[in-house]
Amino acid sequence: MDKFLLDERLARDSDLLVHLGLCELRLINDSRWPWLVLVPKRPGVSEVFDLTPLDQAVLTFEQNTAAAALKSATGATKINVAAIGNIVRQLHVHVIARKEGDANWPGPVWGHGTAVPYGEDERRTFQQKILEAIHS
Repeated sequence: MDKFLLDERLARDSDLLVHLGLCELRLINDSRWPWLVLVPKRPGVSEVFDLTPLDQAVLTFEQNTAAAALKSATGATKINVAAIGNIVRQLHVHVIARKEGDANWPGPVWGHGTAVPYGEDERRTFQQKILEAIHS
């Protein structure tokens, strides 16, 4: 049986927040947008339909949990959710908080400018807010 390995680009661009039942919940290191990524811990999966029906249901639950926590922690106008994967083929779901006036509002976050990494204190504070919102 193959072992789950996180794609090197996801590992480089994000930090692990918590292991959920199915997914790793990760924070993208770009402070322009509060941006989470869910990565199902299943080897060789690139599409949602590659998951078992049970895993598909769990992914939906974890996606909604992450989205609600992100909205609660940020007061976002809109939560964008997408599983695109054109560059990183490993299945991962983006959950991004958007507000009017943020960088590139209302356009997409992909390919817009250069990432602005979190400062250590800023990242730690935001991570704590997300974890508290998930567990509330």
